[in-house]
Amino acid sequence: MQLMEAAFDATRQPRSADGTSSSMAENGASKVMVRIEGVSHQFADVRVLENIDLSVGRGEFIALVGMSGCGKTTLLNLVAGLLQTDSGHIMVAGETICGPRPMTGYMFARDALLPWRTALENVAYSLELRGVPKDERRKRARAWLERLGLIAAADKYRSQLSQGMRQRVALGRTLAIEPDLLLLDEPFAALDAQTKQELQPKFLELWEGSSTTVILVTHDIDEAISMADRVVVMSRNPGRIAEDVRVALPRPRNLADLVDDSTYRALRHRVRNALI
Repeated sequence: MQLMEAAFDATRQPRSADGTSSSMAENGASKVMVRIEGVSHQFADVRVLENIDLSVGRGEFIALVGMSGCGKTTLLNLVAGLLQTDSGHIMVAGETICGPRPMTGYMFARDALLPWRTALENVAYSLELRGVPKDERRKRARAWLERLGLIAAADKYRSQLSQGMRQRVALGRTLAIEPDLLLLDEPFAALDAQTKQELQPKFLELWEGSSTTVILVTHDIDEAISMADRVVVMSRNPGRIAEDVRVALPRPRNLADLVDDSTYRALRHRVRNALI
């Protein structure tokens, strides 16, 4: 297998002005990656999600936003196959989800690195779980650390890394499997403002032009609009889809410049109003 310096290149697709891949725009429903139909879920006697219907195209990036307790992470866990729906069903790549699938990557708010492994070994761990031979997984892990600017920290342990470095290692571990679906549960929330401003563009650089589908859970409206193709606003008690907002901002995006963009400001106002 090729080293990951060329990660995602084999599946690159040009994107239209609104950020969606051209093949997705042309083929419509035939290019749906995630289909959620009539999904409800509850814990004990608490109804968390109610009748969720949502489709995500191949190569599309959507952000789920909503108040705490609206079921964003629960929905992400259902898509990941970590939970089972009480009603309705979820399909990923045309198959009904009954449990975790090998080609779904999941990144948490905290890095969850193994403290007894080096940065290189942590990135390689996801490949080890999938049976990739040792020499190959080390090559691929090293290539990802280089892409993420961490090659000098390859032999350092978690305790020797800053929070930002840990999160980049976690990102490399997730991307090393070349997922076709990437689930992100507030991966930038624990970072300081400066580190977040560095890591968000790096993530977009790695993702843009690929056919990888991304679902991001976030409380940050600015993060959602600046990164995603669509912002899906969830209400709470129980969680429902309140609004589905397409982000008509061209890619690649310079996140620092968006704050002065009139379209960006209008989208921010619309999403904020939907949360009220």
